[in-house]
Amino acid sequence: MKYFATHILAGMLSTLPALMSIVYTPALPHSYTPKNCDTLTILFTGDILLDRGVRHYLEHGGMHRVIPDETADFLRSADFVVGNLECPATTIHAPAFKRFVFRGEPEWLDSLRAYGFTHLNLANNHSVDQGRQGLRDTRLNIFKAGLIPIGADSTMQAASIPLPLVEGRVYLLASNRLPLESFAYLPDRESVSQEPFDSLLNRVKAIKMADSTAVVIVNLHWGAEHTLRPLPQQRLEAHALIDAGADVIIGHHTHTLQTTETYRGKPIFYSIGNFIFDQQKPLNTRACIVRLRITPEKTVADAIPVRIDHCAPHIMLRTN
Repeated sequence: MKYFATHILAGMLSTLPALMSIVYTPALPHSYTPKNCDTLTILFTGDILLDRGVRHYLEHGGMHRVIPDETADFLRSADFVVGNLECPATTIHAPAFKRFVFRGEPEWLDSLRAYGFTHLNLANNHSVDQGRQGLRDTRLNIFKAGLIPIGADSTMQAASIPLPLVEGRVYLLASNRLPLESFAYLPDRESVSQEPFDSLLNRVKAIKMADSTAVVIVNLHWGAEHTLRPLPQQRLEAHALIDAGADVIIGHHTHTLQTTETYRGKPIFYSIGNFIFDQQKPLNTRACIVRLRITPEKTVADAIPVRIDHCAPHIMLRTN
């Protein structure tokens, strides 16, 4: 399909020699045919925990205990499903010195793949809960399960490289904007994406300079936990990213569904809340799935309401 095939011209790249250090060879084919004709559908979910209260359900019944059939059908209907994995998935036990330390079992990643997930974001403050070896092992286990990890790699620079979901057309950038507890900032070693904000801006600008029609999605782990509105600094950063060329901003970390905003015609989802999680206060059980539908003419973003009951996300309205 011409629209989704690679179309960055060599002449464009020759004028931007730095671009090749920003956009890497995709893990997916250079061309991709969407399930629904000319519409590419991408879903983004909130936090996925595979430990603590969720662990009980997974050990006594499996993933179907925490992903209802209707939710599973919706996930499988999309071309790509991106979830924020809020824990390492590793057999390595090297707990960080911090209050909340999580670890999931690697075999549960296979179940996430079977239920429709294609990508797991590691650019968050819990991916490092079992140290650098645990982070590295989690990345490898994600690959083994047939999924694609984003936002973590062998160095900070590699972790921060945009992922082309469809080469030359749709790009995803993941970044953790929070400090990491008991985890030294060593950018030349195994890291999550946590580069300076100016570097993130420059990556967005470079993609748009190479192709102004490219769709740039920025996925951020940020904000204050258990709040309903973004911090003023978040609003400033979100606006700066859109000014740089971002088309959609999707956030998580607060464990709540926060307010949304449209700036210069572009949607900002400051926090989409939890997805598979064990927090039971009403504040923490309201969430959404962001659905992006990308056609040759436009990108449409909408929020599908979700209610979490006993760790399981239930879709609250018809999704057609």
